[in-house]
Amino acid sequence: MSVVADVAIIGAGLIGAAIARELAGQDLDIVLIEARNDVGDGTSKANTAILHTGFDATPGTLEARLVRRGYALWQEYAARTGVPVERTGALLVAWDEEQQAALPTLQAKAEANGYLATRIVDAGTVYAMVPDLGPGALAGLTVPDESIMCSWSAAIAMATEAVLRGVRLELECRVDGATVLADHTVLHTSRGDIATRWVVNAAGLAGDTVDALFGHDRFHLHPRRGELLVFDKLARPKAPVIVLPVPSKVGKGVLVSPTIYGNVMLGPTADDIEDRAATGTTEAGFAFLLERGRRIMPSLLDEEVTTAYAGLRAAHDRDDFVIEADAAQRYVVAGCIRSTGLTASLAVGEEVLERMRAAGFTCTPRAVLPEPPQVPNLGEAGLRPYEDEARIAADPAYGEIVCFCERVTAGEIRDALDATIPARDLGGLRRRTRAQNGRCQGFFCGAAVRAALEGRGAR
Repeated sequence: MSVVADVAIIGAGLIGAAIARELAGQDLDIVLIEARNDVGDGTSKANTAILHTGFDATPGTLEARLVRRGYALWQEYAARTGVPVERTGALLVAWDEEQQAALPTLQAKAEANGYLATRIVDAGTVYAMVPDLGPGALAGLTVPDESIMCSWSAAIAMATEAVLRGVRLELECRVDGATVLADHTVLHTSRGDIATRWVVNAAGLAGDTVDALFGHDRFHLHPRRGELLVFDKLARPKAPVIVLPVPSKVGKGVLVSPTIYGNVMLGPTADDIEDRAATGTTEAGFAFLLERGRRIMPSLLDEEVTTAYAGLRAAHDRDDFVIEADAAQRYVVAGCIRSTGLTASLAVGEEVLERMRAAGFTCTPRAVLPEPPQVPNLGEAGLRPYEDEARIAADPAYGEIVCFCERVTAGEIRDALDATIPARDLGGLRRRTRAQNGRCQGFFCGAAVRAALEGRGAR
C-alpha cells in the first residue's frame, strides 16, 4: 500500500479542526478523519461556549499557557472569520463566608496566570451589576474580559479553512485499528484503510480508546454529562454578565450565562456516567438545575424555557492537558482537554506542530495560503442577514424569512447547504443557521427547512 498522507488527524471537533488548520499551513498532504457525519458534532457542539481568559487555570500548567495563548489568538481569528464573540465579562458570586474568603486566593491565581484585571467587589456592587440575583450574596470577583462565543461557528470556521488549504475531510469514518509499520501507519477504518506517515489523536471522548490502539495506557476518560436549560430571549436582561459560582471542594457548580444567540443558559450539571453516547436529558438533572436556579436567580424561573440539552465532557484522571509526541511511532496525542479547549484550540494547533517538529517531523510553510473563510453571523449582537438592507438588495433570498423565531432566511439555509462543508442533516443545518432553535423548536418552519434539506438530496 502506498502512503497517501503525510498526517492523518483523528477527530474533527474543535481540537482536531484547529490542528488540521495549523498543519495545513505547511506543505503537507493531510487527511482529517471524523466518525460522525459533521465537524464539531461531538463534545464540541454542547458546551457553555465561554471564551475564557484563563484566570482560574492552575498556574504553570500546559492548560493555563494554552488557554491564555488561545484567548489572544481568538481575538484576531474571530475578527477575520466572523465567528461571533461578545465580551460580556463575568462575575463570581460568593454566597457564604467560605466562598467570600476564597476570593483573594482566586484573584492571586488570576495574577499568577498573568491576568491582572480582576477586582473583588462588595455585595452592593454585585447587585448593581446583576440586580436579578437572589438574596444573600456577600461579595464577588469581576472578570471583565470573559466572553461568550459560538462554538459551532468556531469549529466550522477552522475546519473549513483546513479544507480550503487542501485538507481532505473524511466523514462517517470510524477508526477501528492501527498497524504501525517501519515508515508509515495504516489506520483501519469503517471506510477502508488509510495509510499515513504521522497520526494525530484528537478524538475527544474516544481519545483513550485511540491511544490504546498505539499501545498506550497513559490516561482514562469517561463521559461527564452536563445538562443545561436555555431560557427565552426575553430573559436576556437578567444576565448582563456571566454569573459564575465560586469553586468549592465539590466542584465548580452551576452558572447563569447569556448566550451569543440572545438567550440565557442555566447549568451545567456534572454527572459521571458510563455510556459515551448518553446525551439525553433527565428528570433528576432538571430538578437539580431548578433548585440551583431558585438560589442564584429566582426570577429567571418565571421565564419560558426554550429548550434543554445535555452534552458530554471528557472527564479524566490527569490534572492537565496531555499533548505528547512519540517519534518512534510518529504519533501525537492531544487528550484530556476539557471545556477550556474551545478557548485553547488555536493554541493547541500550534503546540501540536511544535511537538511534532521537536520529535523530528519536517515540513515547510506553504508559499501561498487562501484567505480565511467568512462564517455567517449567528450572534444577536451583530448584523444579521434579515436586517442587512444592502445584502437583501443584492440577493432577495436574505430578506425571505423561513424561521421566524430565530429570523433565519432562505439565503442562509441555501448557503449552509452549498458551503465548503455543507450541512448534511437537520442538526448540521441548525448549527449553521439557528433554524429550528427558537421558541417553537421547528413547529412553524420545520416543513420548509426539511424540504430545503431534502431538495438537495442525501449527502
